[in-house]
Amino acid sequence: MNHYDVIVVGAGHAGCEAAFTAARVGAKTLLLTINMDHIAQMSCNPAIGGIAKGQVVREIDALGGAQGIITDAAAIQFRMLNQSKGPAVWSPRAQCDKVCFQRAMKFFLEQQPNLTIKQAMVTDYIIEDEKVAGVETDFKDQFYAASIVITTGTFLNGKLHYGMNSFAGGRAGDPASVKLATAFRTQLGLKVGRLKTGTPPRIQAKTIDFSQMRRQNAEVTETMFSYYSDTTPLPRAGKRDMPCFMANSSKATAQLVKDNLHKAPLYQGKIEGIGTRYCPSFEDKIVRFPHHETHMLYLEPEGEFTDEYYINGISTSLPPDIQVQMIHSVPGLENAEISRYAYAIEYDFIFPNQLDRSLRVKKWPNLFLAGQINGTSGYEEAAGQGLVAGLNAARCAAGKIPVELARDSSYIGVMIDDLVTKEIKEPYRLFTSRAEYRLRLRQDNADLRLGEFAIANNLLPANKLQQLNSFCEHYTRTQTLADKVKHQGKTLSDNLKQLRGIYQPDITPLPFPVELLELESVSAHEANRVIEQLAVNAHYEGYLKREERSIGRLQTLENWKIAAEFDYDAITGMRNESRMKLKQVKPTTLAQAGRIDGVTPAEIALLQVHLKRAKK
Repeated sequence: MNHYDVIVVGAGHAGCEAAFTAARVGAKTLLLTINMDHIAQMSCNPAIGGIAKGQVVREIDALGGAQGIITDAAAIQFRMLNQSKGPAVWSPRAQCDKVCFQRAMKFFLEQQPNLTIKQAMVTDYIIEDEKVAGVETDFKDQFYAASIVITTGTFLNGKLHYGMNSFAGGRAGDPASVKLATAFRTQLGLKVGRLKTGTPPRIQAKTIDFSQMRRQNAEVTETMFSYYSDTTPLPRAGKRDMPCFMANSSKATAQLVKDNLHKAPLYQGKIEGIGTRYCPSFEDKIVRFPHHETHMLYLEPEGEFTDEYYINGISTSLPPDIQVQMIHSVPGLENAEISRYAYAIEYDFIFPNQLDRSLRVKKWPNLFLAGQINGTSGYEEAAGQGLVAGLNAARCAAGKIPVELARDSSYIGVMIDDLVTKEIKEPYRLFTSRAEYRLRLRQDNADLRLGEFAIANNLLPANKLQQLNSFCEHYTRTQTLADKVKHQGKTLSDNLKQLRGIYQPDITPLPFPVELLELESVSAHEANRVIEQLAVNAHYEGYLKREERSIGRLQTLENWKIAAEFDYDAITGMRNESRMKLKQVKPTTLAQAGRIDGVTPAEIALLQVHLKRAKK
């Protein structure tokens, strides 16, 4: 009764995706969570997507995952970011009703065959025959599995800081996982570090003077995160047009912070964990950027049926009384009531260079880690890792070889390769600039890029597989036709270059009669997507060809496999520093070895010579 193929510990965004994926590919799966009412909780901002993150959500959807579907159900505002730039870096973002998101994800998982959800805190590992055979809970229940996925988020030894007062906790309202944090060191012998993140205060809408702020309306669009029409009955938000508002902090806000840094735990040595550079606390902004007198704040609604607003941009760990003064110093918030105070949280993480690119722990081959435990930040990064870890845990349980997503295929592949190859010292956040092939890794084509991988790994149910095959067939046929058929002496593809990569059917007319594309038998939605792809490909044609050549060179190096037991000590002429890093990371390919910080091209050439000798 207590034996499973896969056990997933933690039901945040990584855990939900891991459990759903493992169960969907046929593994008997158990999901364990401290609180079943907090499944997929949006502990920080109530939004999904954004720069690079939106691409990840589209990739998760292309791989049959849940996050895009749930976001579409809970969305109360949708925007396509970066539209002032080229379509290669456009990113979708949705403001969500956070309660609807939780309820929808919980119900979605509960309907999934092969998946059981239980409420319990995992405290220990069960080690048998030098393998992690199972887990034990605080109820002393023991559960066994062939593979285990750990997705503990910020709960491992979590500590919340409100000024100089601190409390144990995984987040506000939930307990920390202390015993399991100890087990990573004592039972598993893994190298553990400490990171920090934070969240801003929430305020009541009826106490906000919105007249002093700039309104940001939702875009009027039918665009969704999911590529596929999904008929699953889910809790859904009724409004998709709830506005956000923009305000600015004042000089008085900055002065309050400067005058009270002696009450900030980060600046008094109370916080050991390292925070993210790219999402700093408000006190960090004031100290690091003193030349900025004011800072932009975004007021985001937390849901359709709540009066609370999330203030994006003013995360802080200063004491509650100082928080009140800071909020009242912002124009429009002079009389605002704080409903929940801001806080900083520090937590344990596992240095991810102890994992391989399947997210499997090298020392414990049936144990997989995903999410913030690997040093990342963000719901989307967590969910992307969860999907990969869940898929590989199921494959491991079935006696199959784990699979990897390549850097040239997805932002998820870029992220995982960075995590296991680079030295992670602060919370990792995805940006489009981290990807070498971002013209190819767009938000509009994730299903085309990842469809083959999804099909090969049985990730898509029959209805989605049918939709994917239909779109791929029509797209391929129409692209071939557009490259051959001419209009006014030029091919249709050349004519499409006039659109500069942007096709909006109600705004942008085609430079030729649409009938030439022979899409009459295709639905309007699918036809528009096909034309959108043709327009983008035409716009970036030369650059995409250059990327394809670069990808070809990368794949040549990826084909040079390195065995886990390869003896780096046998290579003469290599610096000890590089040798040590190679032995630590244990790259699986020559390409991955070349991305390790500090390993020179000359040393990669030396390694290639030794690999060539080993083949003979």
